[in-house]
Amino acid sequence: MELIQETPEISAYLAADEVIDHEHPRVRALAATLSVDAPDAYSYAKAAFTFVRDAIPHSMDAGDERSEMGVPRAEGWGRVTWRASDVLAQRTGICYAKAHALAALLRAEGIPTALCYQKFDVVHGLVAVRLPGQDRWVRQDPRGNKAGVDAQFRLDREQLAFTVRPEFNEVDYPVLFAEPHPAVLQCLREAVDRPHLWQTLPTDL
Repeated sequence: MELIQETPEISAYLAADEVIDHEHPRVRALAATLSVDAPDAYSYAKAAFTFVRDAIPHSMDAGDERSEMGVPRAEGWGRVTWRASDVLAQRTGICYAKAHALAALLRAEGIPTALCYQKFDVVHGLVAVRLPGQDRWVRQDPRGNKAGVDAQFRLDREQLAFTVRPEFNEVDYPVLFAEPHPAVLQCLREAVDRPHLWQTLPTDL
């Protein structure tokens, strides 16, 4: 599949905004920490990917029902994060949120990063990166591994969390977005809790 930039300017994939807020001190501090043992862009990108994949549990996998202070809430309550700095602070998020966090960490170190999507029962979010010296984008999926899911950071080929099955009307969307898709951002912003979010996830773009 040929990946298609939504906008031709590569600078758009380095920009900071309200969601991918890589100028936030929390993002900058973590980027600095990760870069200590990463002598080049590839090493840093892999370290950032591994951190978001492994150190920030996917909300569904973790069964996250805590408040920000760790105090249990009423049954069915759950945190919904969408801004990169908040994902890093609260250490929780669904695939979209984790993609936003990874994009922020990579853009903080000057690595062009796009947001991209797949369609299963609902839309799934991941990223694509373009490292210095590379002439192509490669998709990476930081949603978090579990039984049956083994996503890895690779440039030679994709090793994503999920593979689409066209016979079941599943889709790899080829467009690389510089900002979150409006349908994705709307559902995250409007969700009052995690159960509500599950009911409003977009089923297509």
